[in-house]
Amino acid sequence: MKMHTAAALALFLGLFFVNFTGQCYGALEYGFYNRKCGFLNVESMVSRLVAANFNQDKTTAAALLRLQFHDCFVNGCDASILLDGSSSEKTAPPNLSVRGYDIIDAIKTTLEFICPGVVSCADIIVMATRDAVSLSQGGRYEVQTGRRDGLVSLASNVNLPSPDFTVSQSINAFSQKNLSPTDMVYLLGGHTIGIAHCAFFQNRLYNFNNTGKPDPTMPASLLAALMNTCPQNSASSGFANLDQNPASANIFDKSYYNQILSRRGVLEIDQELAQDPQTRGIVMAIASGNSFLTNFGNAMVKLGALEVLTGTQGEIRRSCRSVNS
Repeated sequence: MKMHTAAALALFLGLFFVNFTGQCYGALEYGFYNRKCGFLNVESMVSRLVAANFNQDKTTAAALLRLQFHDCFVNGCDASILLDGSSSEKTAPPNLSVRGYDIIDAIKTTLEFICPGVVSCADIIVMATRDAVSLSQGGRYEVQTGRRDGLVSLASNVNLPSPDFTVSQSINAFSQKNLSPTDMVYLLGGHTIGIAHCAFFQNRLYNFNNTGKPDPTMPASLLAALMNTCPQNSASSGFANLDQNPASANIFDKSYYNQILSRRGVLEIDQELAQDPQTRGIVMAIASGNSFLTNFGNAMVKLGALEVLTGTQGEIRRSCRSVNS
């Protein structure tokens, strides 16, 4: 969305505003932006812009979920992943396939036009992700706001849990962020939508654990389908749905957990969640219960509070791609 298009959309929606530039920042809170932009309801504005994008591209939710996770897991939720630069977080190998930057840019452009210097890029990521999940039938969880934007973005700081981690390695990585094994299982439930490119699971098809053979736990039908999508020794740009249930691959529900209990997980970590005794009970409880959406939202709120900048820390960027000069 171009700058003038975003601004025109805001005006078209009939949103009147008063430009208040003096703000008092504190800890994260619900409704942080209430009355900070006059008559503009910031969260409603973000929701409208996300919906406009989602109506054109249903993969918006999966892209933003991954964007938020990759931001918050490195330096906390400070929008450092959005900064451009030859050695910024964007350039780290795990982030090369991250999408959604254009959506955040469009929202920021609109908000800066209406209410400059008030809404952080870090908060936009969290609000936009919440709205995209809701549009994917994932329910609506309330998010806290009041984050400020970070000033540092280095590829060398990117140390994300790998898709081929063991459950124990993943639990350790999440625990370093004060996230419990239960939080981890719920957050990985974000894989109920979205895709994985061949490079992230090809080892399971042809050389599992350096055996030169496929993962023996993968059903023959799934193995054949994924081999067809990702031929051996090819530069395939193919991908597979993380939720292998075609009826719900784009719906935010608990189907993912039923799929991995049936050994139809695509990523190694997904499949291991359903087999490892440290997490199998959690997976089974989610699959048989009715609280996934509520508890997923709670886990996202917890993720969104990681190492945040508030008060006078950081800044409110004018552009999400660069620090203020």
